[in-house]
Amino acid sequence: MSSTTRTPLVIPIRPAETVRARPRYTPKGRQVAPAARERVAALCEGLAPRADLLIEHLHRLQDAEGALRHGQLVALAERLRLSQVEVFEVASFYHHFEVVSDDAPVPETVVRVCTSLSCAMAGGDGLLRDLQAELSGNRAVRVQAAPCIGQCHSAPAACVGQRQLPHASVDAVNDLLARGETVPRQLPEPVQSELPQLQRLLSGELSPEQVLAELKTSNLRGLGGAGFPAWRKWETVRAQPGPRYMVVNIDEGEVGTFKDGHVLTSPQGGAPQVLEGMLIAAQVVGAERIWLYLRDEYHDARGLLERELTSLHARLQGLALQYPGYTPPQIELRRGAGAYICGEESALIESVEGKRGLPRLRPPIVATHGVFGRPTLAHNLETLWWLPDILGKGGAWLAAHGLRGRSGLRRFSVSGRVRQPGVYLAPAGITLRELVDQYAGGMAEGHTLYAYLPGGASGGILPAALADVPLDFDTLAEHGAFLGSMAVVVMGQHDSARSAALNLMRFFEHESCGQCTPCRAGTTKAVQLMQSPVWDAPLLGELSQVMRDASICGLGQAAPNPMDSVLRYFAHEVTCTSATAVATDSTATKVTA
Repeated sequence: MSSTTRTPLVIPIRPAETVRARPRYTPKGRQVAPAARERVAALCEGLAPRADLLIEHLHRLQDAEGALRHGQLVALAERLRLSQVEVFEVASFYHHFEVVSDDAPVPETVVRVCTSLSCAMAGGDGLLRDLQAELSGNRAVRVQAAPCIGQCHSAPAACVGQRQLPHASVDAVNDLLARGETVPRQLPEPVQSELPQLQRLLSGELSPEQVLAELKTSNLRGLGGAGFPAWRKWETVRAQPGPRYMVVNIDEGEVGTFKDGHVLTSPQGGAPQVLEGMLIAAQVVGAERIWLYLRDEYHDARGLLERELTSLHARLQGLALQYPGYTPPQIELRRGAGAYICGEESALIESVEGKRGLPRLRPPIVATHGVFGRPTLAHNLETLWWLPDILGKGGAWLAAHGLRGRSGLRRFSVSGRVRQPGVYLAPAGITLRELVDQYAGGMAEGHTLYAYLPGGASGGILPAALADVPLDFDTLAEHGAFLGSMAVVVMGQHDSARSAALNLMRFFEHESCGQCTPCRAGTTKAVQLMQSPVWDAPLLGELSQVMRDASICGLGQAAPNPMDSVLRYFAHEVTCTSATAVATDSTATKVTA
């Protein structure tokens, strides 16, 4: 065989100086304008340039500028040594941040009108339309709908800038705008506490084991919705290797819930008692750092809490001198940004770390892997409020309260068709009928009981026929409902359960974090199906089951509850095929044949 000689391929190489890359003097992507850098530095003065403080930085910019401008977000990314995309994704996740171009006009004041259930029943949707018509020509003001702002007992409610307005009206909003009263009110200072129960613990009069024993005797449970025994959380966290941390959840965004805001701002006890309970819990479990996460809608309470924490810091320094072995925990106040999902403890922790509030997959649980991966004790504000009383009066004192075999006291947020909406402390096991008649002044004039929500948006809707069922953890499961955050919304004979359920599903659609498809797509599909005059019960049942089985967190798992309740107890509202007047967007009109 003959061989073929191959000619080698020769690639000419240019001189080295012609292929050498030019040096890059700036990072890739959008460059930081000097003016934006200077403005961000001025507005964020005093804030440490830490990534976990991203949301606090964003609040500084939003409050000062009325929006988050692109150029300033780029400067903020440089300041915090974060990628621009990370800053933008966090800024665009939270409802209270608005990302705009550098030259976009922004209003001086945003008026948020609550359209969630209690306010919708009191005319919130009409108020929103009237205000939009009244102020449509005023470029300095924007009027927009908002989910629950924690003023359900004063419905309809609005927030003018950062000034909450109970019993809102067009005239009242105009009056605040005319006077320029758009900043938070300064609340009265609460009665101060000498932290007596904490001092008993520090002095050795009480041991951590004795505190845990009293906690078990009291049968105190988590009062943010899950109802998990408090002492179990403490023992789990305490058994983990340090450092251990703690978060206080004051992000009550559940529709109909306002008890935590009431507790925090009460002149008697209030914030000082909450803070003492927090310090007791931190001492027992050995928490070195504490974060208090406060919902952004509570602007008035934020000022109060900031002042209380400043005062507390001075007192803790004195206690450290008085009790040489005591090292006070480091305490930080964090501000939410309008995300209901951050009431879920793992989403809250993500937000504390400066990230989007996306719930984490479990396991591991927060008690073993919480803030920055460390063991974390997560508690609702009201749970901590009870601790000084439990130690001062004994756990048996709290456990002795209760009706029908239940134990303890429960703090209910009551709104809707009652004469005296408000927060009421009542024995565990009380019925809805007793709660309305003995505490809330009875049904409002012209209304008779038709239905009620026992646990806010997530807890389902029960008919008047079940008004004598005890209200407590574990008593409502057989009826397809749960007590949750103890947010009771009472409906009368002129109200529509189907319209209430649609209002609630729209709330869940708005507040879904979008991380998992069953919740993100499921809430949207449910809203579409629930607007039909006659509901497709088999299809809604399948959708409900998928959401319950496959959603990552409690939002998607509980979102079908009101819809399922309508199919179970109020089927006549959604299955009637005769001529029917259906008010799908009004919660103030009952379906009539």
